[in-house]
Amino acid sequence: MTAGPTSAASAVAAHAPGQHARKAAMASFAGSTLEYYDFFIYGSASALIFNKIFFPGIDPLLGQFLSMATLGIGYVVRPFAAGFIGHFGDRIGRKQMLVFTLVSMGLATFLIGCLPPTAAIGAAAPILLVLLRVVQGISAAGESVGAVTLSLEHAPSGRRAFFASWVNTGAAAGIMLASLAFLLVSLMPQADLVAWGWRLPFLASIGVAVAGFVIRRRLPEAELFEEARGAEKSHELPLKVVLRDYWPTVIKVVIFGVWAVVSTIVSAFSLSYATNNHLVSSSIMLAATIVTAALALVAQPLFGILADRIGRKPVFITGNVICAASIFAYFWSISQGSVPLVFATQIVVMVVGYGMVNPLGPAIVAEMFPTRIRYSGAAVSSQLGLIVTGFAPTIAAAVVRPGPDGWVPVAVFTAICCGISALVTLVWVRETYRVDTHDLGARTGA
Repeated sequence: MTAGPTSAASAVAAHAPGQHARKAAMASFAGSTLEYYDFFIYGSASALIFNKIFFPGIDPLLGQFLSMATLGIGYVVRPFAAGFIGHFGDRIGRKQMLVFTLVSMGLATFLIGCLPPTAAIGAAAPILLVLLRVVQGISAAGESVGAVTLSLEHAPSGRRAFFASWVNTGAAAGIMLASLAFLLVSLMPQADLVAWGWRLPFLASIGVAVAGFVIRRRLPEAELFEEARGAEKSHELPLKVVLRDYWPTVIKVVIFGVWAVVSTIVSAFSLSYATNNHLVSSSIMLAATIVTAALALVAQPLFGILADRIGRKPVFITGNVICAASIFAYFWSISQGSVPLVFATQIVVMVVGYGMVNPLGPAIVAEMFPTRIRYSGAAVSSQLGLIVTGFAPTIAAAVVRPGPDGWVPVAVFTAICCGISALVTLVWVRETYRVDTHDLGARTGA
């Protein structure tokens, strides 16, 4: 029996949400890949190169500290930029702002690869480096939150965690690509690496940006957002509504968000600690990161599926506990110079523990706010929380001590952050895996 026009139209309509959900996940994956590719090559360059290029002629430890500090500067501007990007994301659309963040991130990273060294233009070199890092911070302020918001609003209610997990699965892909890029250039003679080789991974980011731009331009806005925008009768600034009616949620997210320090401690600080203390070579550390990132590409969507079935809280809390415990084993293995243990413990930290929290954290935050202010609320609150994450390598560089056990304060700091995040989730975060998307954030402070 041949289906009539009405049934055919119904079939198309039923198919469209799933199709759009997949496209949104793909677009979010591509943008997050670029963001974290850019972040990780910057973090790797900060750990291995920038102190020589932009802070030469000073004490090596001070140069390393200043180099790590430039990593954190990008996080300082994020809360301010999040208010701007979130406002227009809630007013004119998620897609337009995500195109903006993608282009600005790719362009800033490309220009970092073009910067002359301090030896050529003096103090202007580190100043330009900081300014371009600020542009990266501005684009990153709206990138991951906007991508999660877009994916979440396109997804069926019972599969939000799975589709949203592809945002930070893109983070794993970006870290893997960046590690491969830096591993390849690190095989160059040191003189060539410092002179020009370090620039290649930065210049290559333009290719990822173009691919992501093409994907995002073709993606429609979610029907949920269009409905909320059409029904909105108030002309109040979304950020005003967030700070007036949802300030308890903002505070909650700021404290909750310290789980993310695991990423910058492992990706940036541990690389610097291992190589500068001649414990494990940079090529081995980068190879371990490539392996763990590749495994995370598989693990994170699976944990997203698990969170859709048993809830966000049990998966997220368990992941934080695993990170808090295994970070000690990870740094101990580095201090012993044991390559097999470095690989094994990094897998436990980043694939098992962080693989549980990383795909869920942004989705949990986005689910705390209603559609009409979701981008503004999630962006501002999460970026305030990420200030600690941005300066975590700087804090670690300040508290690390000489000697074989000098890493212990760094591990304690990381474990405390994970413990705080787990405790806040347990006592203060609402479980949402059975809540319909239309009803998210319906109660003030929920």
